[in-house]
Amino acid sequence: MKPDSTVIKNRYDRIAPFFDLLEAPMEGLFFKQWRERLWAKVDGYHILEVGVGTGKNFDYYPKDAMITAIDFSPEMLKQAAQAKERKGVQVELALMDVQSLCYADNSFDVVICSFVFCSVPMPMKGLKELCRVCKPGGQVLLLEHVISSRPALASAMNLLNPMVVKLFGANINRDTVKSVKACGFSFVRVDESSSDIIKLITTIK
Repeated sequence: MKPDSTVIKNRYDRIAPFFDLLEAPMEGLFFKQWRERLWAKVDGYHILEVGVGTGKNFDYYPKDAMITAIDFSPEMLKQAAQAKERKGVQVELALMDVQSLCYADNSFDVVICSFVFCSVPMPMKGLKELCRVCKPGGQVLLLEHVISSRPALASAMNLLNPMVVKLFGANINRDTVKSVKACGFSFVRVDESSSDIIKLITTIK
């Protein structure tokens, strides 16, 4: 049985105080440069960041934009609130699940998330919510780690996935590009800089 949102949320609540420390090696070596590339693609004023976590993207927010950032974990959101105060970032934080956004249709110029859909129990539902709240012609930008296209590595990721989900609440074997292409966007492009496992995806509603 797949874990539901409450189970995953509780796991993130548990590791929230240590999350940045746990991810520091990967953040410094890999993720930071990917975040810079992701946010460099933003073209719009009214922005929704989904899965703000501890606020790792705050350093890349465009100046003079109006940004709302959500997360479904209260403890992760608490870490983000502390980072907001520490960095003096202008952002409205809200507790919310991507699978059930409380925003009206066509609300945002840009919807953006990084390393989020590995943890969403029903990813197609969440992706369709991103599309719903994005304005026609607006961007939905995603940075995601996905299952490898190499058979041997993919098999290993599938084998390890149950343990990773149990410990951290994140799946390492999602085919998010395929899911995005099935959501009805008018344009979907995987950036040529993407690696085998990390994909930078640009879509237009």
